Amino acid sequence: MSQKTILLTGASRGIGHATVRKFSNEGWRVLTCSRAPFAKECPWPGGAENHIQIDLGDPADTINAVGIIQDKLDGKLDALVNNAGISPKGPDGSRLNTLNTDLMDWGRVFHVNFFGPVVLARGLRDELAAAKGSIVNVTSIAGARVHPFAGAAYATSKAALAALTREMAHDFGPLGVRVNAIAPGEVETAILSPGTDKIVAKLPLQRLGQPEEVANAIFFLCSDQSSYISGAEIEVNGAQHV
Repeated sequence: MSQKTILLTGASRGIGHATVRKFSNEGWRVLTCSRAPFAKECPWPGGAENHIQIDLGDPADTINAVGIIQDKLDGKLDALVNNAGISPKGPDGSRLNTLNTDLMDWGRVFHVNFFGPVVLARGLRDELAAAKGSIVNVTSIAGARVHPFAGAAYATSKAALAALTREMAHDFGPLGVRVNAIAPGEVETAILSPGTDKIVAKLPLQRLGQPEEVANAIFFLCSDQSSYISGAEIEVNGAQHV
């Protein structure tokens, strides 16, 4: 069997980092995208040569990167995981709401969190169709409720991404491409906000999620085990949403 290929945005830390490790350990070839050059701290095979430096906040840069990605493929892409996301904070690290978020910040957040996935999915539709591949959009629990730390621009962009997932599942389905989303809750990463422990204490499972647990859900949605699942958003949050 030929080696499968995944393209993952936002791979340098947290959920993205764990997802690369999961797919790499399963024998997949992993292409990564981020604003920064490939980091030596990312220990997976072929990392440097399979990395594409791209600023998803720049529409032109994102569009131009599609051709670079296509040159690294053999005409097929088995999985596209849109994981990159940004959530700007106030000067003191405070949450930015609808009243105090700068319009430039609104635009950049939506370019990274929402329009980036649109451009990549549309640009790589032929490669995804050739592989009968899978798209996974990483949304958030903040897309369904007001969150004490996630900003308004981030939350609304993730809600839009959830709606986009349904639309894409409808449009890509005839191509044989499945489109789903995962919505993580409180996951233990390096960017947890102070006070997260108060949220965790109220969770039914009473613990933080691990990046590897989210990566496992992403892998499931890209595998044959989920071959008849499309248009779904899976909550990965320890029942935080109930």
